[in-house]
Parts: sequence; structure tokens; C-alpha cells
Amino acid sequence: MSYSLADRFAGALLGVAIGDAIGAPVEGRAPDEIRARFNGPVQGFVEPWAPRPDGRVKGHGHVTDDTLMTVALTQAYLGKQGLLEPHDLAEHLIPLLADRPTFVPEYGREMLLVERLFHPEKYLVLRLRIASADPREAGVGNAVNCGAAMYFGPVGLMHACDPVAAYADAVALSGAHQNSYGREAAAIIAACVAEAVRPHASWRTVVETALDLAKDGTRTAIAAVVATAERLQGQPHDSLEVALALRAAIEPFDTVKGRVSEHLNYSHYPSRAHAIEEVPAALGYLVQTQGDVRRAIIGAANYGRDADSTAGMVGGIAAALSGASALPAEWVERVEHANRLPLTAIAADLFGLWQRVYASERERADRRVQELGSQLGSPISNGLDSPPGVALARWCDRHRLAGGVHAQCARDITGANSGSRQAGCDQRSTASRDGRCRHRVQDLDREVVDATLRRLQ
Repeated sequence: MSYSLADRFAGALLGVAIGDAIGAPVEGRAPDEIRARFNGPVQGFVEPWAPRPDGRVKGHGHVTDDTLMTVALTQAYLGKQGLLEPHDLAEHLIPLLADRPTFVPEYGREMLLVERLFHPEKYLVLRLRIASADPREAGVGNAVNCGAAMYFGPVGLMHACDPVAAYADAVALSGAHQNSYGREAAAIIAACVAEAVRPHASWRTVVETALDLAKDGTRTAIAAVVATAERLQGQPHDSLEVALALRAAIEPFDTVKGRVSEHLNYSHYPSRAHAIEEVPAALGYLVQTQGDVRRAIIGAANYGRDADSTAGMVGGIAAALSGASALPAEWVERVEHANRLPLTAIAADLFGLWQRVYASERERADRRVQELGSQLGSPISNGLDSPPGVALARWCDRHRLAGGVHAQCARDITGANSGSRQAGCDQRSTASRDGRCRHRVQDLDREVVDATLRRLQ
């Protein structure tokens, strides 16, 4: 299957919505309860568990606030027509939550989205709209949960193929909503999505990205769950055994002990030793299913607990890896129709914005290379004496080099068969916090790069 970055964008948004909708009816339930209620694991969209006192209908393909917040953040990017900073959230996101009526499928009517949000997500509106808090730290004091992580996939898309930038940007943005390991979880989701849309990405490189960037308890939890998931790769993805084993791996790091219903006792507090459950669990199912988007979503839904968020997260990552074309067509049609959400069109709009932002960033980077090239102590020119066509220096933050020419970097940029120029790789250690190497691919013909960018469109 040929690579299409636009298809990956669509997959990332549709995967969140599909996972959210399949997981919603079993949210808050234990894995054994799910299998008893539905006479086995759920295999797709199902009816509601039971009538709810608040009148919400969680089932029949309805999405929850996870998807609606993801769409709202996407629309905030489109509203600004550029990358968001924490201060932009008050201007571009909060009005979408607090002022503009939104169709909420669970209620079957238009309403202010803030009325549907869970308390920690209402906190975002309270702090930015009512308290006029500094957006860079407004999340301090909030209950630590997955409320930011569940909708931060678009941050990764706006930094497509650059997980380091996605992580840094998400750390900054999520400070308006979350703190502690809730903020870390949002940054890891953004980084994983940014990595997943890279041409040669795989489930392995996504996990490597998460482990490279994650800090404190979040990293330890991901490592523990991933190790368990690798041992379970031969087991059925929707089995009770897999669900219980992954839960046992995450529970030491989760402040919500026992059943989800017991969370009010003592949980959701800041800590450097803990992690939210949903991100490690989502990555666990990504690993256990080796990136198969359908099995990953179904497995995560049958994990129960915060099933809509966990399935939505792994759905977004796995579908970003495979593209929307790998999703069952009936799932895509159902989730768009049942929720009145033209997600494919929204993703196309976001991709168009990314193209414009990337073009601007590229021009800025080229100017910086020309201005500073003579000071870099390398063959890169300042633009005054370089031969025609020699224009670009590309750095790869993700890959590691075991030795020899770093051909993967060159393939990612120029295409495996370009052969236009020899791509050299200069390995140098840097002062970066984790000691990763940066590999420079030099002397790329601008025409080759331009042609590659056109192919990515």
C-alpha cells in the first residue's frame, strides 16, 4: 500500500472516534463483567449496557467527550490557522466548549459541550474563562487524569514526523488543563501520533519514541506494560488473560486501585512515581496486537475500566500507523453517521493547515541555515558560495545509528530509490537530556526534497 500522509491524518482522527464509540458502552466495567453481559468479548459497536439515570445513551456507535474534545482541539487549530500556544486556548478552544452549541450524540441533541464534560475537563473552562489563570499553569490543582491525553492526538498531527517537537509542544499546551503525570500522558500521546504518521514508522518505533521521551512513573509504567504485552503476543487480543495481565502490570503505578468505582477513595493526586492507566494500557494493546488497528481497538475495549479512552488512544495511534484505508469501511460509516461528524473532511482540513504551517517552518529553517551555516563548522554553506541545488540540512532526532551510513534517515526524506545524491550521515553526540544522537543528512538536492513533499501530499 502506498504511503499517504493525508490518509494517516484521517486515520488518526477516525481511530480515536471508533475506539471511543466501541469502548463507551463498557466504560467503568471489569473485563469479566463485560464478557458476562455480552456473552463474550464485544467485537464492535454494541447496545448500551443499561439505561443511565442521566439519560445518556452510551452505545449504538455514539462517541463521548473524548472524540468531541479531539474535534474541538482540531477546530481550534483551524480557527487560528496555525500552531497553538497555551494562551491561544482561551481564545480558540474555550468558546467551542462554553459558547457554541455542539451535537452531543449521547444526549441526541445540541448543547454546550462543557455541560457534558467530566469535572476535570470542566476545570479547563473554569480556570481559563472564570479565573483568568495563566494558561501556562492553569492545570495546577486539577485532578490528575487522562482528560488532556484523550484529545491531544491533533498536537501530534500538527508536528507530523517530529515526535520531539510534538512532545515539547504538548507539555506546554497541556499545562492549561493538567499537571503532573496527566500532563506527561498528553505529551506522550502527541509524540506517539507524530511518530506513527512517519513513512517508515512501526509499532516498535512508536513504543521506542514513548520510552525515549517519557519521564518518571510514566516511563516506568510504559516499560512494565510493554514487557508484559510482548510476552502475550501469541494470545487472543480480546482474551480475559491478556486484560488481567496488562492490568496487573499497570496497577502498581496507578493511583486508582481496585475497581474504577473505588476511585473516589484516594486517587488522582500528583506524583512523580505514578502514571495514568490509559496511556500504558493503550501502548500495551498496540504491542500485544503488533499494531493491528482492529485487534488493538477490540482488545482495549474489552480491557474495560476507562475503555473508551484506552480504545480511543490506541485506535488513534494504530490508525495513524496504518491510515484510514485500513479501517473497516462499515466502522467509518457508522461512526461518522451516528455522530454527525464529518471526520474525514475535518482531517483533510487539518492536513491542509499542516501543509501551510510546514511550508512556513521550512522557509524559516532555510533562512536560519543560510544565516548560520558558516558558523556550524561543517560543509553547510551560508548560501553565498554553495553550488546550485545544495540547500538543505536535515536532522533526524528519532533514529539511532548502530554504525555506517544512516540510510533510514535518507529514505525518510528522499525516498528509498531517489539516488540523486549520496546522503551522508554525520553522527555526533549532543547535550540533549537523553543522550540521543542527531544524524545529519547533507547535500540533498532541493528538487528531490520538493518532489518528496509533493508525494506526501
